[in-house]
Amino acid sequence: MKDKILNLLISIYRVIFNLFGSILPKSEKVIIFESFHGKQYSDNPRAIFEYLKENYPDYILIWSADRRHLKSFENRDLIYVKRLSIKWLWTMNRAAYWVINARLPLWIKKPKNTTYIQTWHGTPLKKLAIDMEDVHMPETNIKEYKMNFLNESRKWDYLISPNAYSTKIFKRAFQFEQTVIESGYPRNDYLINNNHPETISNLKAINNLPKDKRIILYAPTWRDNQFYSKGKYKFDLQFDLDMLRNELDDNYIILLRLHYLVAENIDLSNYKNFAYDFSKHADIRELYLLADLLITDYSSVFFDYANLKRPMLFYVYDIEEYRDNLRGFYFNFESKAPGPLVKTTEEIIMEINKIDKEGFIPSSITEQFYNMFCYLEDGNATARVVEKVFRN
Repeated sequence: MKDKILNLLISIYRVIFNLFGSILPKSEKVIIFESFHGKQYSDNPRAIFEYLKENYPDYILIWSADRRHLKSFENRDLIYVKRLSIKWLWTMNRAAYWVINARLPLWIKKPKNTTYIQTWHGTPLKKLAIDMEDVHMPETNIKEYKMNFLNESRKWDYLISPNAYSTKIFKRAFQFEQTVIESGYPRNDYLINNNHPETISNLKAINNLPKDKRIILYAPTWRDNQFYSKGKYKFDLQFDLDMLRNELDDNYIILLRLHYLVAENIDLSNYKNFAYDFSKHADIRELYLLADLLITDYSSVFFDYANLKRPMLFYVYDIEEYRDNLRGFYFNFESKAPGPLVKTTEEIIMEINKIDKEGFIPSSITEQFYNMFCYLEDGNATARVVEKVFRN
């Protein structure tokens, strides 16, 4: 019964959307932005939005906001519409440009004369779309998943790529034949242009973080086969927070940033003044600047954080399962990761103590990684995208 009602609603939405598309004239100055299905004011869409707002105020800039996450958009100098509302259907059809970093609902047909800029949201380590051999996500199978992805990517007019490595993979994995803008990622302009002690000190003050402690950011990805339902994934904190606090509390605090698809609310009440949950923080870019050290796993966050040339650890307790059964990698992660791979809390502590004692000394692997993936990140990626798409 629930599925029937949902399918009926989708059919009604599709009819309304297509009707608006057939009768509404385009407004050449309207641009709609969406980040992670309307859950965040963040990422590449935010960078492009802020650049346009500052440099080209004649555009009308509107955000698509999930009604469950409106706090991310309130008390900001911006216009937003509730995602999937009638006003949203209207606005999506009126907008001359869509700037989006993830997929849209399958039933949405791109209107004629709409330009769809897909910014995507990461340099790929994990296999994507057509390159995937199997899926472990709920309510789909590999054939359906690939077909749905191709139906989406065929709507894109532009696809932003952070480097040549990504361009090659994106073209194949998304079967994308339109224009790739190999510009660097707009979201990383913030890191390049704001990596200053004063900015970091201000961020600590705004977020009520101690100024006398070093900061560890833990930002893991999600596991395809650990879920509650479609779009809601489980996550279990695998390392020993008590051990970390006992060993590191004098000098460090740890910020947790779970993936936006993870539905967990981690209880950190027993770790006050040591562990903080920043999963709902508006944009991870500020957390990158705050962090003296990143701990991650297979998340693409390390490609962005590498721009800061700070130490990274890879907590890969399940690497065999993830690499061999869930996704697979595009390169030999074990030999090319820009930091040590660890599997236990004891190893995490050992590596942090080593950095404290010897300082951070980038290895030749780290330098090669930077040169391969970060060479376009000069603080001007957004300008290159805007010039290509909006000012050409």
